[in-house]
Amino acid sequence: MMDETVQPGQTSEARMDVRFSDTAQALQLSGADRYPPVFATSRMVALMEIAAARMLNRLLQPGQLSVGVNVDIRHTAATPVGATVRARATYLGEEGKLHRFRVEAFDDAGPIGEGEHTRAIVSTERLMAGAEKRKD
Repeated sequence: MMDETVQPGQTSEARMDVRFSDTAQALQLSGADRYPPVFATSRMVALMEIAAARMLNRLLQPGQLSVGVNVDIRHTAATPVGATVRARATYLGEEGKLHRFRVEAFDDAGPIGEGEHTRAIVSTERLMAGAEKRKD
């Protein structure tokens, strides 16, 4: 049985190898967009979110998931294709229904980003129903 608590100071991680599809250049929408072929900030944020979400998995009841509600991130160094990137989320605690994390990212050469991230635990059914209503 999984531990059903999360304590301030606990950490979780996620890691990945950077591919071209993870670069800012791969995210260009048109030829007028000019971005470098280095690890995209949006992919770094996603990896940080995954690290935080992994910690909250132990709190989820059937039919629930955690969703990101806020990010305050600085991307401080460029990472090339082929490097391994690791994100670490450190649990800071609860504020009402929100779960706060300090998040950090590293590549083979050292730190590449840091900040704070907030997540909420929600009903999957309710979330998807709200998304469906936005189609109308």
